[in-house]
Amino acid sequence: MERIAFYPGTFDPITNGHVDILERAVMLADRVVMAIGVHPGKTPMFSGEERLEMLGQLAGRFNEGGRERVTIQAFQGLAVDAAVAAGASVLVRGLRDSSDFDYEMQMAGMNQTLGPSVATVFLPSSPSVRHITATLVRQIAAAGRDVAPFVPDFVLEKVEARTVR
Repeated sequence: MERIAFYPGTFDPITNGHVDILERAVMLADRVVMAIGVHPGKTPMFSGEERLEMLGQLAGRFNEGGRERVTIQAFQGLAVDAAVAAGASVLVRGLRDSSDFDYEMQMAGMNQTLGPSVATVFLPSSPSVRHITATLVRQIAAAGRDVAPFVPDFVLEKVEARTVR
């Protein structure tokens, strides 16, 4: 039976921290579904379609040799419901620090009640990317500063095209 992990996020933009968590999630599962949560009330830097395109580029790095290790999708509503619908047995969450842990523990408890067939797995961020957040990347880019140390090259091109330098 294929073990599917569900890795939800807004991925706006994809950061090196997201890549770090994905690389380790791929080691734990046969397939990882990277899923963009689409929230109509939010105004992201990139549209859902643009983020799916960028995730597709990232997924391509893992899908060589004819085996789909990483797939992508968008979802609305609760991540745990989307994970169940995707056939996932694991919900992957990255942790940067203790404040992430406190929040994610609450979410894991709620998700366990709502979707008992899906276990939440916490993956700590590697020290080299622990400080990176998509929110800070957007703020740094909006200020006209270089975000190259924080995002993959293919994302950097999109961020630079979107912001004024």
